[in-house]
Amino acid sequence: MRKKCYTRRNVSVLEVKEVRKSYGKHVAVKGVSFTVDKGEAFGLLGPNGAGKSTTIAMICGLLPYESGDILIDGLSVKKEPRNVKKKIGIVPQEIALYPTMTAHDNLLFWGRMYGLTRAEGKKRAKVVLDIVGLQDRAKHKVQTFSGGMKRRLNIGAALMHEPELLIMDEPTVGIDPQSRNHILETVKRLNGEGMTVIYTSHYMEEVEELCDRIGIVDEGKIIALGKKEELCETLAEGIVLKLQVDSLNEEWLKELEHAVNVDKLVANGEKNTLEIVVTNHSNIVSDIIASAVKSNVKVLAFERKEPNLESLFLQLTGRSLRD
Repeated sequence: MRKKCYTRRNVSVLEVKEVRKSYGKHVAVKGVSFTVDKGEAFGLLGPNGAGKSTTIAMICGLLPYESGDILIDGLSVKKEPRNVKKKIGIVPQEIALYPTMTAHDNLLFWGRMYGLTRAEGKKRAKVVLDIVGLQDRAKHKVQTFSGGMKRRLNIGAALMHEPELLIMDEPTVGIDPQSRNHILETVKRLNGEGMTVIYTSHYMEEVEELCDRIGIVDEGKIIALGKKEELCETLAEGIVLKLQVDSLNEEWLKELEHAVNVDKLVANGEKNTLEIVVTNHSNIVSDIIASAVKSNVKVLAFERKEPNLESLFLQLTGRSLRD
């Protein structure tokens, strides 16, 4: 079967417009808006509980939204859910496979759910097993698979109907490095062929590697949106310093928090580490070391971190992305 050709056009395949979702008094998503163009890899980056999975569930039509709208190829998820679902492939955070069925039969099942005939499903399953690198395990039951193999087959199920938009929610959680690398390479290959991808993760390095544009999510809001280079440029006037110390002296921390050139400070008491966002940093390093010596704090290791998405999140929120 020939590979489907996905045409890259500067046209939005997804429009999220001021969408809001609450659970009782807790507002999980607070007026989120963004667009994704055809052929683009778009990343949603944020810590656990930021609202990424809730946003994805609403895009997929699995959760109703209270206000705003979500359009996929111009179709409203709320008004035309059946037509929308034909256009999207969903890779959920949880494994959506039947453990007592073989990999091949799982794909056939999901093919039928997406409307493929049995003959179409068989042809497509061969292609998909090749894409996810499980050809030699086609007749093996899923219950015999490793966690990484299950994750890869989970992606294959979402590809059975050749969707226009592939939505992936934390697809590498809890797997070994080899399987993780295989999944990342698969996503890059699919996107390179023109498939539109939305990729959510709290792993900064994955989103940086895969995505053209990135939305950083925190507490139900998008707090930064743009290309990686554009986002990191906002840190041009500041740097992030990471210190490993023998102990975190409370008086010393308070002194640093009120230092003139310190913008944000995050301390990890369990690891005795400190991350500091600083500006006008010509003498700031020597000043920090001197203040540590004065407070009888021994600096064991010191690192200057180049601007990246994790640094930006720290600057914007005062918290680490992995908190």
